[in-house]
Amino acid sequence: MDAYPTASEGSPVKIVMFHSAYGLRAAVRAAAERLRAAGHEVYVPDLYDGRTTDTVEEGMKIKDAIGREELLQRAVAAAAPHSDQGLVYAGFSLGGSIAQTLALGDEKARGLLLLHGTSDIAEDAVTDQLPVQLHVAEPDPFESEDWLNAWYLRMAKTGADVEVYRYRGAGHLYTDPELPDYDAEAAERTWAVALGFLADLDAES
Repeated sequence: MDAYPTASEGSPVKIVMFHSAYGLRAAVRAAAERLRAAGHEVYVPDLYDGRTTDTVEEGMKIKDAIGREELLQRAVAAAAPHSDQGLVYAGFSLGGSIAQTLALGDEKARGLLLLHGTSDIAEDAVTDQLPVQLHVAEPDPFESEDWLNAWYLRMAKTGADVEVYRYRGAGHLYTDPELPDYDAEAAERTWAVALGFLADLDAES
């Protein structure tokens, strides 16, 4: 971990990171600790009130029972105390979708880090060169090639500065060591690139 880029002393990037449909699992907490070790401040809201699952089917049931609007309200409430400081929004799969929605609605957002997931983009969405980085499997059963191409064009149209990294042969949620999707090499490459992205944002502050 010492080889990864680190934040400048006294000027950490503030990150709010949203979990996937599996809930706030150990992998999400470990990711937050990895980013903290690089010098950043990381907030990890629990949108499921402590519930986690080992299957995507059960996770989707929890998500549907709560409802997307309620999940977004919980996410907004969690981010609000820190948003005036300029947040980087981050998320895993479902959490990436939530992070994207919040980032595009926050004119003070400093960046958007998406892991395994994206979301629809409103036609009137506008950003001021928001730095966006997406990491996704290739192929990904939830992020088709056609969808990603269209997403990239729509995101660029908002004015965002977009980077996309694909990981051939990895499973959808390949950064979680406790899931069948896990791909150690792809995960380490992802974190190396993501930490560089965050270090660059820190250098710009």
